[in-house]
Amino acid sequence: MERENMVKSVSRALDIIKLISWKKDGLGVTEIANQMDINKSSVYRILSTLVQYGYVEQDKGTERYKLGYQFLEVSSRLLESLDIRTEAKPFLQELEKETNEVIHLVVYDQGEVVYIEKLDGNEALRMHSKVGKRAPMHCTSVGKAILAYLPADSVQEILERKGLPVHTVKTITDKNVLAEELAEVKKKGIALDLEENENGITCIAVPIFDHLGKVAAAVSISGPTIRMNETRLVELQPRMIEIGKQISARLGFLS
Repeated sequence: MERENMVKSVSRALDIIKLISWKKDGLGVTEIANQMDINKSSVYRILSTLVQYGYVEQDKGTERYKLGYQFLEVSSRLLESLDIRTEAKPFLQELEKETNEVIHLVVYDQGEVVYIEKLDGNEALRMHSKVGKRAPMHCTSVGKAILAYLPADSVQEILERKGLPVHTVKTITDKNVLAEELAEVKKKGIALDLEENENGITCIAVPIFDHLGKVAAAVSISGPTIRMNETRLVELQPRMIEIGKQISARLGFLS
């Protein structure tokens, strides 16, 4: 019976925390008791314990209870421990299963993107990419998905240092043209590589944001242009945007 009471108290404490979290100005003991249909003395005991551990605090002026700063410390530790590759993997596997195409996850590093995950799909496709390899930003969908959300001075520095080297006849080599495309990427939330990095390969990518709202990575679908035609790219856009939001949410980003 004692164990059951302890579990019930924990359950009530969590319910109270959730209830308080929705109210910016906090809640009083009576309000909480009425909304949870439990007596005020039980609410007060639970609140007192939560206050003692820093998870709830009481405004001395209004006597209302709000979330405490202990939650910030705990949440910051959680966010710092999140691994993009681990958090994204289930979503990448969903995309691979749905499309049967190559799925990439990249991060930004020193003016380039680095592949940290690659799922090969069920269709035969030879690509230069592999986990650990670097790729340019101006001619890859994942690179452009990240570039579009970097500060303007960072983009300028990258282009000055790396240039716009030609990879195929379709590679963008004009800074103004690239700037216009990056503006479109930011507007639509989707980046494309239309045979700009590898002949015969078309890719579509979306950015991934971290808990600070900064672009942290990008995910893409790559396939032969004959399959990744304009119609299919349009069809894939809403799904890619959804995947981007889901992975970003796993990293703590609140859109």
